[in-house]
Amino acid sequence: MISKNLTIAAAFVLVTGLGFGPALAQTPPPAEPTMAAPSGGAAPAPSMAPAPAPAPAPAPAVNTPAPAAPAVAASTENPYGIEDIVRKGNPVSLTVLALLAIMSAGTWYIFFMKFFEQSRILTQARTVEKRFWTSGTLAEGVDKLPKNSMFRSVADAGIRASQGGTTLVGLNDWIAMSLTRQLEDANGRLQGSIAFLASVGSTAPFVGLFGTVWGILQALIAIGVAGQASIDKVAGPVGEALIMTALGLMVAVPAVLIYNYLVRRNKVINEKLRGFAGDLQTYLITKSAK
Repeated sequence: MISKNLTIAAAFVLVTGLGFGPALAQTPPPAEPTMAAPSGGAAPAPSMAPAPAPAPAPAPAVNTPAPAAPAVAASTENPYGIEDIVRKGNPVSLTVLALLAIMSAGTWYIFFMKFFEQSRILTQARTVEKRFWTSGTLAEGVDKLPKNSMFRSVADAGIRASQGGTTLVGLNDWIAMSLTRQLEDANGRLQGSIAFLASVGSTAPFVGLFGTVWGILQALIAIGVAGQASIDKVAGPVGEALIMTALGLMVAVPAVLIYNYLVRRNKVINEKLRGFAGDLQTYLITKSAK
């Protein structure tokens, strides 16, 4: 009887083992069932605890990229420009800049001043041809000329010379001398400030060259102090040197061109004044001879 009950229990265990085999393979083995002492009845089957359900797999973490920091706008300031020279320059470089600035300002001031003055005189020359020589009398012709006109000054000088001379010089020569002196005075007024342009045109390149030499000297000193020719030690002084050269040329070239332009216009004005003076001298001598 006992053997029969053991056979039935073994068969039950075999059937349940086939059903829960996969689950038992993934879970820790259960504790061995406590077998009751054999009695007259059948031995109870060992209690089998159900395997716990497997925990759900954690969701894969998504690597969210951190927001990129806003790019810093690149600075457009030139650390080697004229502004940097003014802000960080030494007394020598600042003096060179000041000299070049004065030369440039004087050049353009003289250009505009002389240009308008010459234009006014050329307009007066056209007035002489239209009004003076078409007048009935010499006094009427002089009155038609502007009071600040160079041509009126020449006419007044000729009239004064024709009214009285000297026994040492003939009347013709006296009138010629008076008109010549007046022409020389007019030419002196026309040439006023023109010499400044010539000086600027000839000296401005050398002033800029001095700034260039000084900048290169500062670059060599920076290299000697640093012990190596790194670009950050050389770029500033060499850049300053090149800027000084460019500024010297920018001041000198306009001064030379303006000088030649104004001198050419002065020649035209002097030719008109000499022509007027020659015609006036002829008229005064002819009138006095009558």
